[in-house]
Amino acid sequence: MALSLDFTNMMDAALPHGAGITAAQWSAAAAGFASVHARVHRMQQELGFLTLPRNDALRDATLAVAAPLRGRFDDVLLLGIGGSALGPIALRTALRPPAWNALSADARGNAPRLHVLDNVDPATIAATLHRLHLSRTLVLVVSKSGGTVETMAQYLIVRQALADAVGEEAARAHLVFVTDPEVGALRTIARAEGITTLEVPPNVGGRFSVLSPVGLLPAALIGIDIHALLAGAADVMQRAESAELSANLPGTFAMLQHTADTQHGRSIQVLMPYADPLRDLALWFVQLWAESLGKIRHDGTPVGPTPLPAVGATDQHSQVQLFMEGPLDKTVTFITVKGREHEGAIPARHADIPELSYLAGHTLGELIDIEQRATAGALAARGRFNATLAIDAMDAWHVGALLQTFALATAYAGVLYDVNAFNQPGVELGKHFAYAMLGRAGSEQARAEWDALPKPDPRFRV
Repeated sequence: MALSLDFTNMMDAALPHGAGITAAQWSAAAAGFASVHARVHRMQQELGFLTLPRNDALRDATLAVAAPLRGRFDDVLLLGIGGSALGPIALRTALRPPAWNALSADARGNAPRLHVLDNVDPATIAATLHRLHLSRTLVLVVSKSGGTVETMAQYLIVRQALADAVGEEAARAHLVFVTDPEVGALRTIARAEGITTLEVPPNVGGRFSVLSPVGLLPAALIGIDIHALLAGAADVMQRAESAELSANLPGTFAMLQHTADTQHGRSIQVLMPYADPLRDLALWFVQLWAESLGKIRHDGTPVGPTPLPAVGATDQHSQVQLFMEGPLDKTVTFITVKGREHEGAIPARHADIPELSYLAGHTLGELIDIEQRATAGALAARGRFNATLAIDAMDAWHVGALLQTFALATAYAGVLYDVNAFNQPGVELGKHFAYAMLGRAGSEQARAEWDALPKPDPRFRV
C-alpha cells in the first residue's frame, strides 16, 4: 500500500526548449523546505487536521453514533455546503459502487442511500424531499459554526417536513448535528431538544474536516471502512515527519506547484484523475486549494494558483486540447490506479475493420492507463508541465492517504505563498451583504455598505 509521485515531466531535463524546473531551482526548493516543514508541524495544536488520523476518541464517538442507526433508515440526507458537503460526496463516489443511490437494498448490503444537499436551489430541495420517505430518512445537519446561512435554511425546511411527516417528538430521533462542541445555533438547539450531536474540533477548518465526523459519520453509515481510511491518512503523516523534501510526498507536491507558479508562470493547476471514482475528489481538492491559497498577502499582493478539475479519459476530448496548445500557464497532475490491467476485457469482433481489430486482446483497464501515459507524454513533448500521482488500489486506505496528502500539501503551500491557508476573508463580505439583505440582527453596517454600492445602470444593460 503506497502512493508515489513521478514528477519527471516537471523538470527541465525532460521538457524541450528550456521549459521545466531547473536543477538549481529544485535544489533551492529542497534547501528551503526544512523551514516550511517546521512551521507547519509545530502548529499541531492549532491545525487539528494534522492529528485527525490518530484521534481515536473522535473515531470511536463517530462509530458509537453510527452503530445504533444502522438498519433503521433507508436514506441519509446530509445538509451542508462547501467542505461539509464536498468531502462526504467524494467519499461516497470513491468508495461505494457506481450509482450507489440507484442500487437495490440487497446490492447496497442494506446500507442506506446517501443524498447530499449542497445548495439552496428550491427546485432541488423540493424534488429531493418529494422522493424521500421521511419516516425512513436520517438527516445529518453539518455546519461547524452552527449558523451557516445556506445550511440553516436547509435545516429549517427539512425539519418542518420531518415534523409534518412523523411529528415533532419523533423528528428529533431522525436528526444528528455535526457542529462545534460548544457554540452555535445547532449546539443550542441540540442542548434544548436532546438531539444527538458529534463535534467538529474547534481547530479543524471546514475544508480540512473530511476525516472528522463531517466525513466519517456518513461514510460509516454507508459501509465505508473508516478505520482503513484513517490508517491511510496516518501513514501519510508518519512519512511526512521527514523534513527532507525527497522523502516527503505532500511537501514535494506543494513545492512543485509553487515553483511552477512563481518561477514559470504556471498559475493554473489541474488535478486529473484517470479513474471515475476520484472525479469528486478532484472537486473537493479545488475548494481546498482555492479557498486556502487565493489570498491577499500582508504586503497587499494578491497570490494563489487556480485549481482546475478534469477527469481522464473523458477530458482528453475537451480540456486536453487547451492543455496541449493553449497558454503555457498550467500544470497537470494525473492520478492513476495500479492493478487494473486485467479488468474489462475487450472482445475480438469485426476483425476485418482496422479501426476495431487492434483492440482485440486488450482491456479497458489497459486502455485507460495507456491513454494517461500517452497524454502525459504528449504534454511533455510540447513543454507542458505534468506529474503522475499513482495509488496501488482504489480502497479506503488509499483514499484516506490521498485526502491527507492534499490537506498537508495545502498547509505547506500556505507557508510558501506567505498566506494564512486556514481562513477565508474573501467570502466574508458577500456573507455579510446577504445577512444584511435578509435582515439578520447585527448587520446594520453591512446594510449601509450595500446601500452605498452603485446601482445597476440602464446604460449598461442589453
